Amino acid sequence: MHDYDQDTSFLGEWGRFQLMIFFLLSASIIPNGFNGMSVMFLAAIPEHRCTVPDSANLTSAWRNVSIPLELHDGLEVESKCRRYRLDILSNFSAMGLLPGRDVNLSVIETETCMDGWVYDRDLYLSTIVTEWDIVCENDWKGPLTTSLFFAGVLFGSFISGQLSDSFGRKKVLFITMAIQTGFSIIQVFSTSWEMFAILFLIVGMGQISNYVAAFILGSEILGKSARIIFSTLGVCIFFAIGYMMLPLFAFFLREWRTLLLALTVPGLLCIPLWWIIPESPQWLISQGRIEEAEAIIRKAAKINRVPAPPVIFKIAELEDFKEREQKRHTFLDLVQTTNIRIITILTMFLWLIISIGYFGVSLNTPNLHGDPFLNCLFMAAIEVPSYIIAWLLLRTVSRRFSMCATLLLGGVMLLLIQLVPLDLHILSTVMVMVGKFGVTAAFSMAYVYTSELYPTVIRNMGVGIGSMSSRVGSVISPYFVYLGAYNRLLPYILMGSLTVIMGVLVLFFPETLGKPLPETIQQTPNVKGLCCRKSIHEDTEAYPDDRKNGIILMTSKL
Repeated sequence: MHDYDQDTSFLGEWGRFQLMIFFLLSASIIPNGFNGMSVMFLAAIPEHRCTVPDSANLTSAWRNVSIPLELHDGLEVESKCRRYRLDILSNFSAMGLLPGRDVNLSVIETETCMDGWVYDRDLYLSTIVTEWDIVCENDWKGPLTTSLFFAGVLFGSFISGQLSDSFGRKKVLFITMAIQTGFSIIQVFSTSWEMFAILFLIVGMGQISNYVAAFILGSEILGKSARIIFSTLGVCIFFAIGYMMLPLFAFFLREWRTLLLALTVPGLLCIPLWWIIPESPQWLISQGRIEEAEAIIRKAAKINRVPAPPVIFKIAELEDFKEREQKRHTFLDLVQTTNIRIITILTMFLWLIISIGYFGVSLNTPNLHGDPFLNCLFMAAIEVPSYIIAWLLLRTVSRRFSMCATLLLGGVMLLLIQLVPLDLHILSTVMVMVGKFGVTAAFSMAYVYTSELYPTVIRNMGVGIGSMSSRVGSVISPYFVYLGAYNRLLPYILMGSLTVIMGVLVLFFPETLGKPLPETIQQTPNVKGLCCRKSIHEDTEAYPDDRKNGIILMTSKL
């Protein structure tokens, strides 16, 4: 039977060709890091209050008190959305009355910001919020902007796999990179919020599609050991590098159009990769294009300076491989038995809650006390050790306990923030970072764990349903951040509670470390605490190399 890894084993695992593919494809992920989180700065909400025009003819005393005070988080602050009625203040001013002494401010009626808003320019010269007044009665547009981007990611995740299967990994990778870059450039010239939001949705579709295409392409070109590191540390850490570059761009470019253009230009640097990165030989073989696949492998052998055998892929074995008929499975098989139905439900909740926690904490970064650029840098940097720890845990520690520990760490830290006094801002930020560390580690392990829970015949669909739940969570997450406008602790309480609950529920999952991968639905491991018939998967043939390192099908959060 055809074995691609065995047929190409003469190339070695870490030759020049593999190193080139590893770093170039990983580098192509960097723009995903800063584009995926750019909305934090593009749609940042600076301090603002109602405009009091000069035509109001107010004395300095009345102008200074024209904005009413409101109670927010136990402190009295100027209202962002209301002002005292200017006609009343103007009459008092003309009569020579003084606020507080002659007139009780509490009896004066208020009105909306009829003349617009004054925005603080210390941090941001402009954002889409200041340009189109996305505040007060229009503040719902802020989280909707972010949700539309993630809705594009959700839709793109549906079509990216089918497109790459039909048209090839390489074509889809570069076409979707062009879509992301091209529509981001058009976004720079947006004339309205509606135009910006629609374009943002399309950018989200391109972003996830090019990520998935790059991941699949690397996974199919690289050898087994290189593939595992590419799937875990490669794409994740290069995503984090892009994420860390975002606050550096935003610090030096405080105007949103300039920032967006600067974040888009690096995508153009990927154009030369078209002539360097080859198509997936495995995909070419699946399409019957054997000669093209062999040509790529022979070129790789030349780069690695190793001799290639006269015949790399045996035609007879390939034809037999293509003609073998297999039973077709559908998404209904994910709920075929009670055991697998519960696994599917728990998996959907797991991915949904982890995604809400990850994106909720990330998008809430500008609301933390202190410099938003430094906070974003720290939040991005904490992902690097998080991925490394997750990789180490996956190699030696129980899957259930690893997931439980990281989820509880993240959830408990988020819950304890409410106990920190308001003046201990640094401690609050550190606790948020530790919470992000735990949730990020759990997120990266979820792909491995999910792929090991489902049998081979429905493994892609199992990971797919989890990934879809993750996209739904990312669409919801901006509204958790939105709740922070009413109470700064509410997002952390909700996200922390959900994460802790999921940390406990994950203990009901079956353990998969060191167990053979199930092949059929009947071999699916049993959920803990259920009275199900004994699984027969223990008697099936194991795949020790894949099991030791985990089978990873996709490792993107975006």
